[in-house]
Amino acid sequence: MHIRVKSPFRFRFPEFLLALLVIISGVFLAFTTGSFVVNFSRIGFSIFSSAEKGIFFVTNSVGKQFAAVRELSELKRNYDELVIKLQNYEQMQRTNAEIRKENEQLKEQLDFVKSLEQKNYPAQIISRDTDKLYASLTIDKGSVNGIGKNMPVIAYQNGNIALVGKVIEVGRFTSSIMPIYSIDCTVSARIQNTRDLGLLSGFGDDTKLSLKYIKKRVMDTLNYGDVIVTSGENGNYMRNVPIGSISEIRVVEYDSSLEIDVAPLIDFERLETVIVVDVKSEREETR
Repeated sequence: MHIRVKSPFRFRFPEFLLALLVIISGVFLAFTTGSFVVNFSRIGFSIFSSAEKGIFFVTNSVGKQFAAVRELSELKRNYDELVIKLQNYEQMQRTNAEIRKENEQLKEQLDFVKSLEQKNYPAQIISRDTDKLYASLTIDKGSVNGIGKNMPVIAYQNGNIALVGKVIEVGRFTSSIMPIYSIDCTVSARIQNTRDLGLLSGFGDDTKLSLKYIKKRVMDTLNYGDVIVTSGENGNYMRNVPIGSISEIRVVEYDSSLEIDVAPLIDFERLETVIVVDVKSEREETR
């Protein structure tokens, strides 16, 4: 004997078919009214709008970065140009200052040259020997300009006139000068205040000279800073041209003379122009 139990989930085809038809009808109705089209359009617009915003943000950010780099590069270029202009301006200012100073020095020298009674030849130093023991200075004037051997050479520096040396060699267009600090140079000199006579010589140091043959008995009359001038004896140099000033006095027991150091008035390292003096021309004119 068989007993049948009815299942609550028994498939019924007519009901399923009816439900399917209802769903299909709803879908067709939705498409017919355009509701699905509108929804998909909104969804698509939202998606593309977000993407467009993202692309715009990235593009805008990158554009701003490139603009910032370009602006920075332009600022750097402008800065470099300003630095160069400033350097050029400073160089121009220095050049103008140097020209003004040189013109002032040349004017002072010209005024001094006009005051000299002797015939003279202003000249420019164009080279110098580095060996100070046997030093020499080369000037841009020679025999064609009237320069002669053994002519004294002076200079006007810092408002002072002082002895430089003498001409020892003459070419057609250049000449060599032996400065007073050369070991071969000797000059008859006097102490300006006391008029004591001695012999000034160099020993290769352009900052120190030696004055010899000044007797010990006059020591109490000497002072540091006393000016030493040319004596004018032997006809090699004019009289009373300043040479330097006393910087040190030493007493040597076995010698009757003092050892006196003299600081040159001329700063030879900064010396650029000199004046060669024709002493003989004065003698010939005064006879």
